[in-house]
Amino acid sequence: MIEAVRERGCSVGVTMKPGTPADDILSIIDKVDLVLVMTVEPGFGGQSFMSEMIPKILAISEVIRRMSLNVHLEVDGGIDEFTAPKVVQAGANMLVAGTSVFKAKDGAAAAIEKLHATQKLLPGKK
Repeated sequence: MIEAVRERGCSVGVTMKPGTPADDILSIIDKVDLVLVMTVEPGFGGQSFMSEMIPKILAISEVIRRMSLNVHLEVDGGIDEFTAPKVVQAGANMLVAGTSVFKAKDGAAAAIEKLHATQKLLPGKK
């Protein structure tokens, strides 16, 4: 399937639900462009961040680094101004923030500004 997607000129991504072990990605991680780690059970917005997913993010990030891969590590689920720094420090370089932005008490613009502050934690950023 990966080859068929590539033949059509598309990028390849794979999503890992919370119950999927980090090791399950090892056989294809060098063939994808993006790994999305879900930090909530998929289905609906507004769920609480599952902090027990941090070790999974760390493990996948380490594999990407060790193999010198150009693979994005994205995290989705319960991302807000408090959880964003944790997942970036664990190695994520793409974040999905839904409820924390669109239902922010002080407005979406303020929530986005708080999330942007996390960018300074990315390698090469200040």
